[in-house]
Amino acid sequence: MTIKEFFTAGSASALAMAMAFIAVPAPEASAAESQRAERSGQDRSQARQSNRGQRQQVRQQNRGQRQQARQQSRRNQAEARQDRRGEQRTNRRQRQVDARERPQQRRAARRDDRRAERRSERTINRRIDGRQDRAQRRFNQSADRRGNTANINRVRNQARRDARRFDRRDARREIRRDNRREARQDIRRDNRRDFRRDRRADRRDYRQTRRDYRRWNRNQWRNNSRYNWYNHRRYNRNTFRLGRYYAPFRNHRYNRINIGFFFDTAFFGSRYWINDPWTYRLPEVYGPYRWVRYYGDVVLVNTYTGEVLDVIHDFFY
Repeated sequence: MTIKEFFTAGSASALAMAMAFIAVPAPEASAAESQRAERSGQDRSQARQSNRGQRQQVRQQNRGQRQQARQQSRRNQAEARQDRRGEQRTNRRQRQVDARERPQQRRAARRDDRRAERRSERTINRRIDGRQDRAQRRFNQSADRRGNTANINRVRNQARRDARRFDRRDARREIRRDNRREARQDIRRDNRRDFRRDRRADRRDYRQTRRDYRRWNRNQWRNNSRYNWYNHRRYNRNTFRLGRYYAPFRNHRYNRINIGFFFDTAFFGSRYWINDPWTYRLPEVYGPYRWVRYYGDVVLVNTYTGEVLDVIHDFFY
């Protein structure tokens, strides 16, 4: 072995021994690192669990608060509805009481007017009689006191003038009272006459209306080419798309109806009326008749009785 080989072999062995010394504590270091990693993982998992628990508590608290707020709002709404119903019931009862008491009040007012007129007449008559008696006593007293014919005549004339003045004043008052009474009577008579005339006109219009709507013929307008709604709908589809139909009652479903069926009043309220029938090429109606939408159908209803007089199924899209 040469010196070069010896040094080469020695350096290799020295390097191997150094690596052996360094590699010996490697298992202990790795174990410590793994323990630290496990501790940090456990700490993180515990932190996540604590955060998750806190978040769940916050959610539960928020959910409870929302439920309490929702229940409180429902109670407030229920109380408000009860208050409104109570007010409506009270107003309705008050109107009924007023309607019952109004004729009695009128009769009492007329009775009081008559009593006041009679009382005023009696008062005026007593005043006139008292004035005449006082004038006569004054005349007699002055005549007795003076004992003079001229004085007697003057006093008599003065008494007569006073009596005439009082009579004229009372006459004017009576004339005014008579005029007021006659004016009131004329006004009442005119009001009664106007009321009777209006009532006769209303009855005449009602009879005319009934006479007119008895003449409705469902076949006559269908044979008229002006009311060809089918072709008009084919070229104007958007006009016949009115959107969703909202029934007046909850959970109400469509029932196919025919002529002679009687609707409830809620189904032909003003919200369901077709105010312009010509837009859909339907004939104009009169009297108590109204074209009404019922789901996808169009129905002619007598609003006095609720009877269905004409119907077109699947009229709207």
